[in-house]
Amino acid sequence: MCGVLSPASATLVGMSQYGEPLHTIIHISDTHFLADRGRLYGKVDTDVTLVQAFRQLEESGIRPEAIVFTGDIADLGEVDAYQRIRSIVEPAAQSLGARVLWVMGNHDDRARLRTELLDEEPLTDPVVTSIRLGGLRLIALDTSVPGFHHGELSIDQLAWLRAELAQPAPEGTIVALHHPPIPTTIPLMPILELQRQHELAAAIEGTDVRAIIGGHLHYSTTSTFAGVPVSVAAATCYTMDVAGPRGELRGLGGGQSFTLVHVYEDRIVHSIVPIGELPVVNTFPRDFVAGIESLSADGQLDAFSRQVPPISPPQG
Repeated sequence: MCGVLSPASATLVGMSQYGEPLHTIIHISDTHFLADRGRLYGKVDTDVTLVQAFRQLEESGIRPEAIVFTGDIADLGEVDAYQRIRSIVEPAAQSLGARVLWVMGNHDDRARLRTELLDEEPLTDPVVTSIRLGGLRLIALDTSVPGFHHGELSIDQLAWLRAELAQPAPEGTIVALHHPPIPTTIPLMPILELQRQHELAAAIEGTDVRAIIGGHLHYSTTSTFAGVPVSVAAATCYTMDVAGPRGELRGLGGGQSFTLVHVYEDRIVHSIVPIGELPVVNTFPRDFVAGIESLSADGQLDAFSRQVPPISPPQG
């Protein structure tokens, strides 16, 4: 794999030293849809933020290859909830030109997720899959435990994962799961962690896994696991108050976001995108940006990087 481009070659790829990403993926988590458009906890309209997220993506011009939902797609695993989210996601994904990868969460129902989202038979075994985006492999694991909210990976699923990873992918692998294998410091949530994490570590150590993406926590965070970067996407429904009152666990009606995943040859970048029509406080218009882009690398530094000298106060 190559490293950073030299200054001379940087002019060949515009303003970036790294060139364009090989792949762009949208990471969304914890939509928690209810049947009949019921409001979560009687307050949260789950549809609004998801629709807004796709509106922002459409307007941005970003065209991802895949959209990955890392679990808790439906809050109670109801048929109508899955059908409604599918009616929102599939047209948006088609417009964006993206594939959709659904990952099981602890609130989901395996049989209904299979029938309503995957057009499969209503089997109750773990929902796992492996897809390719060119040379990049995406693996979806199922950490759900029917009847419980904590996470586990069965011996059979770990064996499947080891067999899948035995053959490296040309551009490496991203593993998507619901319960992220990282610590959390907010009250009660450690009870609901992925159990026996050392077994997953043993399965991925020394393989081509480049990133793990997850959800479940309802807040954005990053860490490492078995030497692999981990990125957790916040929920689109509500977020957890990580800095809330001591000893209290509470959810907030703000801070919802999704994550942009940019895959480069030698690194993966995870960027948080707030959801909402937020006020614009500063902007560089398109003609200004285009003008800077048209310059040489040295010209770009001179025109945009050079600091304007401070204005001296009047004398006398």
